[in-house]
Amino acid sequence: MSDTDGKKPLGLGGGRSGHVKQSFSHGRTHNVVVETKRKRVVVPGKTGAAAGGGRSGSPSAVSGDPSKRPAGISDAEMERRMAALRAAKAREVEEAAQRIADEKAREEERERRRLELEAKEREEREREEALRLKAEEDERRAREAELREKKKAEIAKPKTEARPATPADRAAAEAAAVRAETKGVSAAGPRKTDRDRDTRGGGGGDDRDNRNKGRDDSRRTGKLSLSQALDGEGGRQRSLAAMKRKQEKARQKAMGGNQRAEKQVRDVQLPETIVVSELANRMAERTPDVIKSLMRMGMMVTANQSIDADTAELVIDEFGHHAVRVSDADVEQVIDQVEDKPEDMQPRAPIITIMGHVDHGKTSLLDAIRHANVVAGEAGGITQHIGAYQVKASNGAVLTFLDTPGHAAFTSMRARGAQVTDIVVLVVAADDAVMPQTVEAINHAKAAKVPMIVAINKIDKPAANPQKVRTDLLLHEVVVEAMSGEVQDVEVSAKTGQGLDTLLEAIALQAEILELKANPDRPAQGAVIEAQLDVGRGPVATVLVQNGTLKRGDIFVVGEQWGKVRALINDKGERVDEAGPSVPVEVLGLNGTPEAGDVLNVVSTEAQAREIADYRIQAAKDKRAAAGAAITLDQMLAKAKADENVAELPVVIKADVQGSAEAIVQALEKIGNDEVRVRVLHYGVGAITESDIGLAEASQAPVIGFNVRANAPARNAANQKGVEIRYYSIIYDLVDDIKAAASGLLSAEVRENFIGYAEIKEVFRVSGVGNVAGCLVTEGVARRSAGVRLLRDNVVIHEGTLKTLKRFKDEVKEVQSGQECGMAFENYDDIRKGDVIEIFEREEVQRQL
Repeated sequence: MSDTDGKKPLGLGGGRSGHVKQSFSHGRTHNVVVETKRKRVVVPGKTGAAAGGGRSGSPSAVSGDPSKRPAGISDAEMERRMAALRAAKAREVEEAAQRIADEKAREEERERRRLELEAKEREEREREEALRLKAEEDERRAREAELREKKKAEIAKPKTEARPATPADRAAAEAAAVRAETKGVSAAGPRKTDRDRDTRGGGGGDDRDNRNKGRDDSRRTGKLSLSQALDGEGGRQRSLAAMKRKQEKARQKAMGGNQRAEKQVRDVQLPETIVVSELANRMAERTPDVIKSLMRMGMMVTANQSIDADTAELVIDEFGHHAVRVSDADVEQVIDQVEDKPEDMQPRAPIITIMGHVDHGKTSLLDAIRHANVVAGEAGGITQHIGAYQVKASNGAVLTFLDTPGHAAFTSMRARGAQVTDIVVLVVAADDAVMPQTVEAINHAKAAKVPMIVAINKIDKPAANPQKVRTDLLLHEVVVEAMSGEVQDVEVSAKTGQGLDTLLEAIALQAEILELKANPDRPAQGAVIEAQLDVGRGPVATVLVQNGTLKRGDIFVVGEQWGKVRALINDKGERVDEAGPSVPVEVLGLNGTPEAGDVLNVVSTEAQAREIADYRIQAAKDKRAAAGAAITLDQMLAKAKADENVAELPVVIKADVQGSAEAIVQALEKIGNDEVRVRVLHYGVGAITESDIGLAEASQAPVIGFNVRANAPARNAANQKGVEIRYYSIIYDLVDDIKAAASGLLSAEVRENFIGYAEIKEVFRVSGVGNVAGCLVTEGVARRSAGVRLLRDNVVIHEGTLKTLKRFKDEVKEVQSGQECGMAFENYDDIRKGDVIEIFEREEVQRQL
């Protein structure tokens, strides 16, 4: 029976059959019938047209033929779909056309730039070629002049040495000389015979050939032929600089300048230490020569070793140069100290600082002037940040206000505000009179030597007494105009708006008297009012520009930090391109958070800013190291012994702005006494991080966050390591809690309370117990748990505790006055009749700072 069994094998249909022999193991084989399908050949033109026609006709066919339409699709829906499809195709066509147009424009731009570059390169080549041709022409002229001088000298020499000739011989010689000049050959003297040439100059022909060859080589020097350029032969060619040097030498030789050039004396800047190679470079001398000079002095140094300034000055003097001593602090000289000309000065807005005691209405008064509400955003209703605002008065004058905190902890902020201001407005509540921070503000204003205006606020209250305020100010040498003084005083009410116009007029009058001017057309200089580390924007500094104009893109240095102005934001939150004098702005682009109060200066280059910042950082390190190193071993041991009995409360402080952090640290440093103190391990601005948690864990300290929070990794680390994180938004709550915690480290105070006296009437000897005193409680009460003292003739003989206290035969806890009892002392038997027992209790009282 066959394999096919009379059946036709299965196939693809329309293909060509074939046989494939399969091989298996052990020599087995199997024939398999396969069919190959002919591959479809696609003709692009016809197929594309057909396909396109099919696609273009397909939607209409589907929409026209309900049998081919998908189920559940109505005619309207089908029409909407077809319209969307047509719109999509139209957009594709438009986008393709736009892409082609953009590509064409880019190609045209590239072609234009290429043509410009080619034109520039062509002009550069032409210029260099013109310079080269000019140099060659000058060299050729110099060479011709030199040859003419030589010929004249050779002609003149035989004339002086020869005998006086006849007129005919003299005329012949002059004619020969003229021919020699025109033809360029020597004609000095009579023509030599062949014998003379053979006997006196056997190698004359060789010399002439060599001379001609040398002249030919000199003539060909600096020229490049096509064969030399292709073959790479011809040796090294002269550069343009070499040809210029040769031309200069030829010119000096023609002018008779054959003597050696005089050595140039230089002014060498000499820092405190300098590397040998750098010293040689500044003197324009060879480094080996400088090393030889130092070796002659007995110093074996290399080119990379440093020498001191005195030794370097000796070397500079030996080489004939002048030494100019400089120091590391000279890097700050690049900060432009521009002398402003009177004609460049322009009027500027006055800077007014609002100062006064806490809760006297400073921010409310400023809000009333600005028509804003800053108080609502302050925690606890007190200002804890220094703010800068610009206000336009009704008369059109622009005023810059600084709002300083009034709390006792913000002394540094108030001092900083007084240092950058022109006018101080002292706000005093009419119902509260002069308070401690009011006195402090007066002292700051006097120290800054700025005029003061007294604003008596809260005049609308029933308990207001402005006359008492004026009288209290007299105690601090502030005499207002109402009392025939020079200080202006204005009664205002931030709540009702009473007197605000009068206050603005007083400020404008004072500013007009001061004649405030600044030069806006110079590099900016300003002061940092506040600085913070923003999560999204990085380090941000609030800067009050005092002189010049700060522009976006300026490179500046501020304290130990530097940066480039990325953005300027005014007090309304708007981005600006520049800030002139008396304008407060937020500056973005610093590389770190500066200290509040640092001065901002604009420099010309980034390298200068880096150099100044690095110098200031190093100077600060050296200052801290010097402060720590200036202590003897005895002082160190004494300090360690003194600190042995002092308990410390370590804390880590993180705040939202630099000024708040400084104020908190200053407030905490005042907490403590001889027994306990607060130690700030670290303070900074920004969110609480894992590194802060690690530091707190190592020192077993809590982490204090003022208006900041810990990020997620820091919270997880704090939970794992058991570090306490405390958050505060009001500074006096923080100070009170730290003071309470520090008070817990104080040892408790032990107080003695006398509760009774007992007189010994008789002494009994009891076996197994010892001497027992029969006593009468004369005053107070006798307790078993209390302490006792034995007095004999009013002298303390023993102090201890009771072993037993009995009333008749019963052990009791206490015995009242007028009753008899038996007492026995613990480990003491020397008691006598007539002694007095003093009974007292000890009480531990927790101390407070």
